[in-house]
Amino acid sequence: MKKPALVFMAMLTIAATSACDRQAEPPRPEQTSGSEASALDRSHKGSGMPDFVLRDQTGKELQLASLKGKPLLINLWATWCAPCVAELPALDRLAGERTDRLKVLTVSQDMQKLETVAPFLKARGATRLEPWLDPEGELSVQYGAQLLPTSIYYDAQGREVWRFSGPRDWNDAETAALLDEVG
Repeated sequence: MKKPALVFMAMLTIAATSACDRQAEPPRPEQTSGSEASALDRSHKGSGMPDFVLRDQTGKELQLASLKGKPLLINLWATWCAPCVAELPALDRLAGERTDRLKVLTVSQDMQKLETVAPFLKARGATRLEPWLDPEGELSVQYGAQLLPTSIYYDAQGREVWRFSGPRDWNDAETAALLDEVG
């Protein structure tokens, strides 16, 4: 692991652990709009998708750029993060309900026991979420993620629309409106 990524992952782990320990329930509306732990960020709007390759536990690779063509929601999460785990059912439902017009891509930030990510998702009924891994935290570094979960939304051309730090109710009307911004 590159030293900057290692230092950043240590900082992310400390920040996320304290945030993740606070809440195991899905976020309430007041937690998703304007609270310190959860924030919508449009400051990167129009930025291109990073040239990044993800892997699963078997070594299969996925180039992010190959996902252009329909909107993409990237969710950075970890098995040890309670709000991340609480979001999984809603993200899985979202992936199923919008499968024709949205790709939901979950990327585990777990640094150890990578072989547990796929069974972890399966055990929680997340049948539509694929177990992609970023064990060195390079994607978190790329995004400057300071909190898990962090989600980044791209349009079909691979341009960032918004990102959200912290837990979110992925099935509420406000989120549906945000996702519908790019059709």
